[in-house]
Amino acid sequence: MSENNRYRETKIEGRNAVLEALRSRRSIDRIVIADGDDRGDGKSGAVKQIEQLAAKSGVLVKRERKEYLDKISETGKHQGVIAFAAEYTYADVEDILKIADEKGEAPFIILLDGIEDPHNLGAIIRTANLSGAHGVIIPKNRAAGLTATVARTSAGAINYTPVALVTNMAATIEKLKEKNIWFVCADMGGTTMYDLNLKGGIGLVIGNEGKGVSRLVRDKCDMIASIPMKGDIDSLNASVACGVLAYEIVRQRGIL
Repeated sequence: MSENNRYRETKIEGRNAVLEALRSRRSIDRIVIADGDDRGDGKSGAVKQIEQLAAKSGVLVKRERKEYLDKISETGKHQGVIAFAAEYTYADVEDILKIADEKGEAPFIILLDGIEDPHNLGAIIRTANLSGAHGVIIPKNRAAGLTATVARTSAGAINYTPVALVTNMAATIEKLKEKNIWFVCADMGGTTMYDLNLKGGIGLVIGNEGKGVSRLVRDKCDMIASIPMKGDIDSLNASVACGVLAYEIVRQRGIL
């Protein structure tokens, strides 16, 4: 990655610091614990709590020799625990619109309504970059944030495609409509995507992996697109659905 990365990884060192980071639901990718700490010694202290909270949050925990933690520590006071957390400079929605304007293109934005799997988020950011989308918008709550897993899955696209964080997705859509942007969301009950006009300023809305697009956000969309499917199951992975619809938008816009 270049020195101009939007994304970088930082270390959180020390038992209490890591414990508080987990309690505050900070986006942590993985935790390294010195082998032997709080294992089989009857303790019920911070390390055990860290492992329990990490398991609940789905954070990977690895056991390593103390010498390894000594080597990677930046403070020299790791207390047998180092967490790796993501730091990322989020863009503003206006930054995304500015990119489209500078390229002389109608805005093409991908909005994610509650994507929870960081692998899906990373794959969607990669698709956004390759399909010429000017940026991605994600909600602040109840959704995956930008972690090291997202960065890896995006295959570097996270450094080139701006991601904006918003508090209210429905309100954001309303504001963007004032910029002459039309919104289409993916839903099985919609109109076949080939029968929709997806040219001009477009916001593509992809919903939660299990629940789909929320009713409030769905009601704000101008079009509902379905993807033709001939198999025996009834849905696509969220990142795959995003890719299929994104490239139908590309085809209609004549970008490639």
